[in-house]
Amino acid sequence: MANEEQPDRQRDDRRQQDDEELADVLTAVGPRLRALRLQRGSTLAQLAEATGISLSTLSRLESGQRRPTLELLLPLAKAHRVALDELVGAPETGDPRIRPRPFVRHGCTYVPLSRNFGGVHAFKQILPPLDRPPLDPELQVHEGYEWLYVLSGQVRLLLGEHDLVLGAGEAAEFDTRTPHAFFNAGPQPAEFLSLFGPQGERIHVRARPTTPPKQESGAE
Repeated sequence: MANEEQPDRQRDDRRQQDDEELADVLTAVGPRLRALRLQRGSTLAQLAEATGISLSTLSRLESGQRRPTLELLLPLAKAHRVALDELVGAPETGDPRIRPRPFVRHGCTYVPLSRNFGGVHAFKQILPPLDRPPLDPELQVHEGYEWLYVLSGQVRLLLGEHDLVLGAGEAAEFDTRTPHAFFNAGPQPAEFLSLFGPQGERIHVRARPTTPPKQESGAE
């Protein structure tokens, strides 16, 4: 009986350790945001205007009274001109505890960017240009949510009945139980950040449809 309980206890200990490490990372974001803003000589009002985030939210983020989310961190990383992993204080690449080991799957290069804090997986993905668009793309379905943020190039996202193209600086979030796939939509390699997790807060989709949306009969 004791042997049966030991794996559960070890799993709970690992989960608690991950939660504590995640809390430490998020706690450090506020002071880092304030230091970056002061380093650039910006006021909260100027940063609010540049990011579209309210002044009160920025103040609460810097003081640690507001939990940072991806929707808030993306525009802040862009405004401060730093990488997202730098903003959240990810250890340096040379740290052997999280040494990135790129791998290739289905023609896409994946560069791990996290140690799976809280069960969230973070990657930088690189899609090579295609000779021709796929005629019958295979759509994936699985549990969870996925976030994409395009760094360069163009990414074509097939999501259910939607066919979207995202350019540099555009983001998308979706429930991965919806059939989906993505491809390079341009002549150059496409690079994007991808975060996948079983739960989390959403960011808004802002992309250009490649075809007009279909009108469904009987829709209200």
